[in-house]
Amino acid sequence: MLKVAVIGGGSTYTPELVNGFLERFKTFPLDELWLMDINPERLETVGGFAKRMVEAKGSPFKIVLSQDQREAVHNANYVITQLRVGMMQARVNDEYLGRRHGLIGQETTGVGGMAKALRTIPVILSIAHDMRALAAPGATLINFTNPSGLVTEALFRYVPEVAAVGVCNIPITTKMEIIKGLEKVLLERIDPAWAELKTLGLNHLSWHYDFTIKGEDMWSPIIDTYVNELRSQVEPEWDPDTIASLRMMPNSYLKYYYYTGRKLAEQQQWPPSRGETVMDIEKDLLQQYADPSLTEPPADLMLRGGAYYSTVATQLLDAMHNDRGETHVCNVRQDGAVRGWDKDWVLELPCKVDAKGIHPLPADPLPPVCYGLLAQVKSYELLTVEAAVHGDRRAAYQALLAHPLGPAADQLQTVLDDMLKTNQAFLPQF
Repeated sequence: MLKVAVIGGGSTYTPELVNGFLERFKTFPLDELWLMDINPERLETVGGFAKRMVEAKGSPFKIVLSQDQREAVHNANYVITQLRVGMMQARVNDEYLGRRHGLIGQETTGVGGMAKALRTIPVILSIAHDMRALAAPGATLINFTNPSGLVTEALFRYVPEVAAVGVCNIPITTKMEIIKGLEKVLLERIDPAWAELKTLGLNHLSWHYDFTIKGEDMWSPIIDTYVNELRSQVEPEWDPDTIASLRMMPNSYLKYYYYTGRKLAEQQQWPPSRGETVMDIEKDLLQQYADPSLTEPPADLMLRGGAYYSTVATQLLDAMHNDRGETHVCNVRQDGAVRGWDKDWVLELPCKVDAKGIHPLPADPLPPVCYGLLAQVKSYELLTVEAAVHGDRRAAYQALLAHPLGPAADQLQTVLDDMLKTNQAFLPQF
């Protein structure tokens, strides 16, 4: 029996994931999709909609709802984590934690990202421990929960017996945007299966540096066109001289590092923060999901973000299940794929995906202009993992000290105390 368990099954993203499994059923013959969540109301609403979606397609697989994590994980071949400890209010708290201290307030980056990691890592590790005891032999944990790379770092260090991978929709979104641009120039359709995007870095701290179609390198015209487009814009998202110098496309989250002042100014316009906006979007989505006549994901789901989420998830599982040997951008321990870098680091990079697992592909190291920032943030990540696992206040203090978006040293203890107090209900390890 082929069983997939989704921890955080009450997420508003779940219908898109269900759609992905429905579209790929012929190659990924799922028997049971378990949706597990600790929130019974959301599980009933989202799960009920998921069941109607599947029934409308002839019930090719069974939807099972559960509030029991161990029951959901039992005999699962794949476990997908898409949870949010503290729910959306905790995200809003993370945003305003940064704002009230004059720092970046964001759910995966800076002090907000650290707060989320402290809440999340113990919960994800508990899922991995349950998998080790109860899941099917060789089961894989696919982690979508942010901060994805940092959480995956903890998995590799503390539950190495369980196969794990961190995933994000940004690489595939970037790939599809590049394809759309090329199609306009070439006036012909490009099958995404022909194209490969090369990316290297950490999750939400990576650089795209090459793109091939059927093995042919297309990067020079792509980056030249992009720089020219930026130069033609009144308010470009990136400084064109920076892109021309790097010859790379930065992950969008690098704006928090490259344009910190601009992002801080944008925060002053809150409310609403992004988290508050999403709370309103989710309220409307849940009302639509509760409609007994609804059997297809509503258009408003795209307002939630997460484009290509179902594609990322189901393509990855399909590649493992069918031993396809495809290339996917994933977060895994790099194990020497990037020469000269610590083999134990979890990086975001292209990997070969087959029945034996997820294997990082060799990649040249990033230039010093990128590596310096990456190494600093990786130091923060490693310290945050120790703080989250052990309730180590010294490690937490040093993590904030290491982060380039952290507070000044003489304000650090104040920020840390505020972070721990704000999240006290979700940080029993402290």
